[in-house]
Amino acid sequence: MVLYGPVWSDWVRYDVRDKLRKWREDKVRNSTETAELGEYLLANYRRKLGDEVWPLFEQVSIASLDCGKLSLARLCIHAVREQFPQSSRSKRLHGMLEEAEGDFESAKETYEEILKGDPANGLVMKRLVAIHKGKNDIPSAIKELNKYIASFMSDSEAWMELAELYIQEQDYSKAAFCFEELILYNPHHHLYHQRYAEILYTQGGIDNLEIARKYFAQAVKLNSNNIRALYGMLLCAYHIASSSKSTAKKKTENTKYASWAKVQLDYKYKQSEPKDEEVLGEMFDRLAITSGN
Repeated sequence: MVLYGPVWSDWVRYDVRDKLRKWREDKVRNSTETAELGEYLLANYRRKLGDEVWPLFEQVSIASLDCGKLSLARLCIHAVREQFPQSSRSKRLHGMLEEAEGDFESAKETYEEILKGDPANGLVMKRLVAIHKGKNDIPSAIKELNKYIASFMSDSEAWMELAELYIQEQDYSKAAFCFEELILYNPHHHLYHQRYAEILYTQGGIDNLEIARKYFAQAVKLNSNNIRALYGMLLCAYHIASSSKSTAKKKTENTKYASWAKVQLDYKYKQSEPKDEEVLGEMFDRLAITSGN
């Protein structure tokens, strides 16, 4: 698709403009539709958009990069750079284009140049992380992301990304720390409790299993439909009850916890779709435990 097309009526122009504006304000990507609608709007109504044309160019640039429409991205980014040659935002867009073209070294140089004049530019710091991830250089991505978090500690998405990077490196203790921070920021998010518990379960050991069981239970309390957390609770309780290192009291308690989780999963099993039944059935087949134990 090129930047040419039939002229739309004014009411269509206003409708499309308002839709794209709302997506910008709400930080919604909708990349495919944004690229298509924005391309037509810029082709036919650029002169009527006033100053709004520049944020629209930026929006369409990013959407085009998301969709792999590099020719459209080049046109939009070129327009922005001609209008704002010294702007860090136009330079960032140029760096993103270099990334999309596979020229990671040039993109890295572009971003580092921006950070010399604007060291707290979070968007550019994140692009450096993306470059290292694109090169599969996870240690460097972790280093850059830690720099970003030092300045933007309340960014939950960054903490989540850092945790996943640590998991890739099998550094589970640091991944667990990331989820501890996430739970502190948002203690009512069931997935944070679940993911923290999964890391503890992966680390193993009776102490970790006991803590993991509690966090799986909290995830279930926050969201009773969290099947993964229920299953995690069942596994933790089952392993604790089966361990020779557990006291008689712990074995009794955890047998009850496992039985309760099994009853809940049985109930979910009966209400599930056929494909879900198969998954849950495989879970149960791997466990030598019944609700009567």
